[in-house]
Amino acid sequence: MQRNVTEAETEPNEAPGKALRAGWTTGACATAAAKAAWAALCGGGFPDPVEITLPRGQHPAFALAESGLAEGTAMAAVVKDAGDDPDVTHGALVRAWVRRGAPGSGVTFAAGPGVGTVTLPGLPLPPGEPAINPVPRQMIRDALAEISGAVPDAEVTIGIDDGEALARRTMNPRLGILGGLSVLGTTGIVVPYSCSAWIHSIHRGVDVARGMGLAHLAGATGDASERAVARLYGLRDQALIDMGDFVGGMLKYLRAHPVPRVTVAGGIAKITKLAQGRLDLHSRRGTVDMPALAALARDLGGDDTLAARIASSNTTPEAFAHAAATGLSLGDAVAARAQAVAAAVVEGSGIAVDVVIFDREGRLIGQAPSPRNLRR
Repeated sequence: MQRNVTEAETEPNEAPGKALRAGWTTGACATAAAKAAWAALCGGGFPDPVEITLPRGQHPAFALAESGLAEGTAMAAVVKDAGDDPDVTHGALVRAWVRRGAPGSGVTFAAGPGVGTVTLPGLPLPPGEPAINPVPRQMIRDALAEISGAVPDAEVTIGIDDGEALARRTMNPRLGILGGLSVLGTTGIVVPYSCSAWIHSIHRGVDVARGMGLAHLAGATGDASERAVARLYGLRDQALIDMGDFVGGMLKYLRAHPVPRVTVAGGIAKITKLAQGRLDLHSRRGTVDMPALAALARDLGGDDTLAARIASSNTTPEAFAHAAATGLSLGDAVAARAQAVAAAVVEGSGIAVDVVIFDREGRLIGQAPSPRNLRR
């Protein structure tokens, strides 16, 4: 899941056949490394394996890949195991360097090599802070306190080998997290192929855009539609939300965190599903209702022959091509129905919603502006 910015954390999905193996977040690995390093700095040696306590009370143990103690600083490293999830950080070496801090400082955090720095507003951490999220920070504080009996004064630096290169395969650059990866996790556990990672990245994208004061956002179902909608409206990167199939997840978050205008952009099949009332556009949630699409074509003036061809089409682009061959454009009609479905989700929020449909080459083939007729 190279497009995701977080590890997946939710309840396990049911899957046929072999059960998928869960893994550990970067936050859990960083906590284990920091605890082992602090134990050594306190004179107890490097525990290997090192056991930590997760937010829900589990007690996993992690083997150390590397460790060392020199000049008042202890370092320990743990290999990130994401289980069977296709996480870009799977196999990465997560390091922690720990040294004693100034009296009264508590635990302070710094970004080492491969961990990014926050540069834009809207994230859980202010600009200038290392991208070590609040829950992993608390996990590390608690882990060090287990050894010291209270939260100690300690400087903790977290690094991830090759993190800067790996981060280019995530949403971090768009979110303004520069120089490396984020140290993430709310439960400490990675559940394979869950949807929460993508939903989390959608939420953070909206937060950053709002923090920057952007008035017009666009959620796209894929790369082609994202490039096309950016060209159409001249939108900057931070205004583009990689919503994938989760148009409902994006719109529901926007309802609670509104912006003046949002455009839903996608390909023919995805937006046709939205027009037919689906808010999760993944193929596992169902296919396009071809007879319903044929009925729409008939409502627009198509004859029975066209309706029959559309109803028996193997793909939605094929159905649209049949309509186009008769001079009938389904694009605007489908976009209008999709706009009504999307607008209903954010009703009462003050958001103006419009919908655009692009073909595989990025050509605009359907458009439905908000009834409020807002202009960018």
